[in-house]
Amino acid sequence: MASLESMAANPKTDPRCVHTQAITKGINPSPQNRAFFNNLITLYSNHNLNSSALQLFHSIPCPNTVTWTSIISAFANSPTAIRLFLSMLRHPRQCLPNARTFATLLKTCASLSDNSLGPQLQSLSFKLSLHQNPFVGSAFVSLYCKTRDLDAARKVFDEMSDRDEVCFSAIINGLAQNKRPVDALRYFVEMKRQNVISTFYSISGALCAASRAAMLDQCMIIHGHAVVTGLDLDIYVGTALIDGYGKCGVVEEAVRVFNELEMELNVAGWNAMMAAYALLGRKENVVELFRSMESRGMKADEYSFLAILTAFYNAGMVIETEMWLNKMKMQYKLEPRIEHYTCLVGAMGKVGKLDEAEKVALTMPYEPDAAVWRVLLSSCANNKNPDVAWRMTEKLLEIDPNDDSAYVILANVFASASMWDEVKKVWKMMRDKRVRKEVGRSWIEVRGDLHVFFAGDRRHARKDEIFAKLTELMAEIEKLGCVRIRMRCCELEEKEKRELLWYHSEKLAVAFGLLSGVTPPGKPLRIAKNLRICKDCHQAFKYISIVAEREIIVRDVHRYHRFLNGSCSCADSCSVRWAHEGWLGGSGATEEGGLLQLGFIELRFAIHLNDEWDPKDDEGGGGDPGRLASALHEALGYVHRVAGGGLSLPNDRIIGDSR
Repeated sequence: MASLESMAANPKTDPRCVHTQAITKGINPSPQNRAFFNNLITLYSNHNLNSSALQLFHSIPCPNTVTWTSIISAFANSPTAIRLFLSMLRHPRQCLPNARTFATLLKTCASLSDNSLGPQLQSLSFKLSLHQNPFVGSAFVSLYCKTRDLDAARKVFDEMSDRDEVCFSAIINGLAQNKRPVDALRYFVEMKRQNVISTFYSISGALCAASRAAMLDQCMIIHGHAVVTGLDLDIYVGTALIDGYGKCGVVEEAVRVFNELEMELNVAGWNAMMAAYALLGRKENVVELFRSMESRGMKADEYSFLAILTAFYNAGMVIETEMWLNKMKMQYKLEPRIEHYTCLVGAMGKVGKLDEAEKVALTMPYEPDAAVWRVLLSSCANNKNPDVAWRMTEKLLEIDPNDDSAYVILANVFASASMWDEVKKVWKMMRDKRVRKEVGRSWIEVRGDLHVFFAGDRRHARKDEIFAKLTELMAEIEKLGCVRIRMRCCELEEKEKRELLWYHSEKLAVAFGLLSGVTPPGKPLRIAKNLRICKDCHQAFKYISIVAEREIIVRDVHRYHRFLNGSCSCADSCSVRWAHEGWLGGSGATEEGGLLQLGFIELRFAIHLNDEWDPKDDEGGGGDPGRLASALHEALGYVHRVAGGGLSLPNDRIIGDSR
């Protein structure tokens, strides 16, 4: 019996051989042999023999909690696990679930479309006094993060009295993956304050959070922490570092980490390095890395090709994009996903092949999603094609009627054709449907602090210096021959149009970065923006890089732009889509509406302001100042709540943490 038990405990043993020997030796399921058969159920499930595991389970006359948990774990990826759990609760022996049972069930819940079971299991965990168990708590945190109920996830975590490294890893990764990087970094800081050990999972999650907000200083600090803890050589942390530095635009650091771990990295690490090059538009490096990966015997996957296609799409190289897509299908026998076809559609649209691009969208083996129609719509803006733009807008709004970009891009296409009546109709349609445009904001990280700017920002402590510096820069670049982009609006004087373009959020961030004492002389300025950089700012930054003798790196929602000595790394192939922040609609309200004067909000980490203002301006004038004041009060109240009662959180700085 002892030899059989040791065989059942070995995951490499064929369970059928063990079971056969047990039968020949007359060992039958009984309370005395229950532990052996529990292990045998697990062994069957590890070999994907779930039907045999279930048959064995039914032969056990008196299953205990471990027996039930073993068979539930075997079906953790299917709804069968839930049915087995209900049978467990109804069984005459009245077996109660343990922590492992809950963890398995919560994994099953995460894969179901119905999210109602999670709260019910949480209620049961309270009744059984298991809610404080770190194993159960971390499972609930992961479940709520996967179902995007982040408030519930944070509530579960905050109410836990005993939080270990697994719990912290769950909340850090969950928030980072749900676009809450600031909160994720706060929990990472709290983890170190409580002297909870770091794991590769928590460090990679913190790096993911820092890279999402383009917080280079935080990436470097976390990198240093990984070196101190000896986790920098872990392939998961290494991959996260490559991805983090790549998304922060510091491809040189990404290459250094890549070279250190090159022999240990798997295909995910190589893909991260290729993606870093692709984000900067360095297509030659992407292809070279791809071939080097192949020469080492590594097999490319879908993400490898996505990096290549993204690089050629950003360069507007249609022939190469189509060639690599076909190579993916024919030579590598990989089925392209909708993201791969989107790259081809975008590349065709960039060079004006709108009909061919639309044909690809309609004939690909996927139903076009919002991203596909949005790419086509942006291409219409580049090519000033109102008729096709209207058709693409209808397609996009069928999928998401509240997609603000559809209205904005369409209005810009009509404006480029001086179709002002159509522009007014678009804005009216947007107001009638109560669709709010995403507020444009830019931020710059300085000594671990993130400074966030909106258009026309006047709430910064150094606002006078910022505007003076910006005026000085505008004068200097005009002397160099910078031709400013003409604002398309029929209702403002040229001076007003010019001044509105001056005060875009990215320009204010650059002006702040160039103030005395803000950044060291010669240090590159790193700006991040939640929308695309506008054409006027793109033009101005090329000249500012000459005047200030600085490298300016801007990460917008689409790609990186590296301005140095009067040129940009995108080779001026960026979208001609008009300013997200300063374009004026028919009634004179700016696209950023009531937030034109909202100004600066400073936190020790980034904040994401929830714009609740609805631009209900009438046809004859601007927005209601009273409603604007109310929106401002509401927005600042939101910030106050996010900050936990204050607008400055100096103790939450990772850079100040000696650990």
